[in-house]
Amino acid sequence: ITVWDKDSLKKDDFIGRCQIDLSGLCKEHTHKLDIALSEGKGHIVLLVTLTASSPVSISELSFSTLDDEKERSKVMSRYSLLKSLQSLRDIGFIQIKILRAEGLMVADVTGSSDPFCVIELNNDRLQTHTVHRSLSPEWNKVFTFNITDIHSVLEVSVFDEDRDRSADFLGKVAIPLLNIQNGEQKAYVLKNKNLTGATKGVIYLEMDVIYNVIRAGIRTITPKEQKYIEEEQKISKELLQKNFYRVRRCIMVLVNTGRFINSCFEWESPQRSLTAF
Repeated sequence: ITVWDKDSLKKDDFIGRCQIDLSGLCKEHTHKLDIALSEGKGHIVLLVTLTASSPVSISELSFSTLDDEKERSKVMSRYSLLKSLQSLRDIGFIQIKILRAEGLMVADVTGSSDPFCVIELNNDRLQTHTVHRSLSPEWNKVFTFNITDIHSVLEVSVFDEDRDRSADFLGKVAIPLLNIQNGEQKAYVLKNKNLTGATKGVIYLEMDVIYNVIRAGIRTITPKEQKYIEEEQKISKELLQKNFYRVRRCIMVLVNTGRFINSCFEWESPQRSLTAF
């Protein structure tokens, strides 16, 4: 893996490189690797999963895996009870159709938004393309994930894309895999980050979950896989207050310095003015 600094007007600058020995990693498990860059400074943090089961994928609505009878039969066969003791870590398969959203929150001064979706399942994370200047975007994308724990929760978040700063949060939904009704197109009300209340808008999803009951039961008694994807850092009230007081002190120093200089020019104290000059 090589890391570069991209320059638009001149040649890109090389930052460093690293190598990963995949032979030493366990299969069907997500590893968090922190590797120092050689020939340069810094570290690179990676999430690496070696899997022999169906890969995570994105496709158009017309290329849905489970809508093809042959592909559906293959998936059903892979998770049939007769094959329960094969690939114990491969619990199941989920297909999510991200169809559209309606009535989203306005995030831009133009009175619209540039929404895109982020889909997360444990340490797997994918996103849709951005639909520009729309409060009722249509994505019509199909996502597939491997299921490693049937008790996992699928999270779908909607953001507004901004070129000059981080994306603005518009809403999210969290759906336990065991609550999914296969093949049912459903409208989900978008909620806030803590899932404690509704924001604005709904998102239309259609999902299918296929899994092996025996493998899922065995997986239940093993430790849950750690989620490595970092959550957005929350603003600390103490840190905010500390920075406020620090800025206020700096402003007061500047104000008092200005008053002192002005008093020297006004000759409020001749002795002080003569000393200053």
